[in-house]
Amino acid sequence: MELIPDLLETLARECLLRTSYKQFPLISSVCKVWKREISLPDFLRHRKASGHSQELVVLSQARLDPVSQLGSGKTIPTPVYRISILEPESGLWTELPPVPGKSNGLPLFCRLASVGTDLVVIGGLDPVTWRTSDSVFIFSFLNSTWRNGTSMPGGPRSFFACASDSERNVLVAGGHDEDKNALTSAIMYDVAEDRWALLPDMGRERDECAATFHAGKFHVVGGYATEEQGQFSKTAECFDVTMRQWCQEAKDFLAHGMSTWPPVCAAAENGELYACCRRDLTVKSDDTWQKVVNLPDDVCNVSYMAVRRSGKVVVIGSARYGEPSVGYNWDMSNSRWVKLETHGKYKGHVQAGCFLEI
Repeated sequence: MELIPDLLETLARECLLRTSYKQFPLISSVCKVWKREISLPDFLRHRKASGHSQELVVLSQARLDPVSQLGSGKTIPTPVYRISILEPESGLWTELPPVPGKSNGLPLFCRLASVGTDLVVIGGLDPVTWRTSDSVFIFSFLNSTWRNGTSMPGGPRSFFACASDSERNVLVAGGHDEDKNALTSAIMYDVAEDRWALLPDMGRERDECAATFHAGKFHVVGGYATEEQGQFSKTAECFDVTMRQWCQEAKDFLAHGMSTWPPVCAAAENGELYACCRRDLTVKSDDTWQKVVNLPDDVCNVSYMAVRRSGKVVVIGSARYGEPSVGYNWDMSNSRWVKLETHGKYKGHVQAGCFLEI
């Protein structure tokens, strides 16, 4: 069956490649042929190669509600977190539909990862009971629907590192259990198969660690052991997905002054690793961290960052905790920060984020 009757296949496919990601649900509903076409991995690859893909910053962001009054005192309720979407090229903000049955919002401190055209939301704390959640929710940008994934195995785990290879798998490592014991264990989730697999343990315990995926490896950065309680390590470990093994620990992965709190990291396609730490944007090249530029004062408390294909760096943060969230693009070509317009609805606190190109 032809994609578009009486039109050459190459031209018909070009028409689909040029559509906005927001039209994917409509395209999927038109006919089975169109739905199958945009679901193919080659469709996404061709879309990126042809320059028609769209970059999205996906955030777990608090919805801004007025403070409620109780008698003569004031009570600040637990924030309700939802999924906000920023298109960094245009500066447009939108919101995804809520997870069905989650009227109190996303789990607190959940982790986000992108795989193909899917967004994966993993773990966190129940916003009502504050109990550790092992939940997995998946949003498909192809049909604009949520589905439940297989729960995380291995018992309760929170404040873990999480990153994806962007194509099939989400990797999870470290964190702590319900007794606040730091963990060495690691697991991997195959989104297409909806299946978890156990991975070899890391070389050391890592609670409240950070993670990024680059150069074919899952990097787990910083964190601390149970007895260290907040004394963040400067070390890092990386898991080679192809070899299915952990590499030798990098003892001084983080530079001096970057170990108080795990930096917010993001990898560029050229293999360089960027990090926001304190008031600086830094880059690691040839195993050496170098300062690139000062962060703007109103975003120096960075919640999330990503390196775009164009070479621009997008950062989301605030002047300090509790202040409104803002966003910036930094252009490597001219070393300029450009502030993104942020409407009041999208100024809430950001707990997690991921980058998606579809």
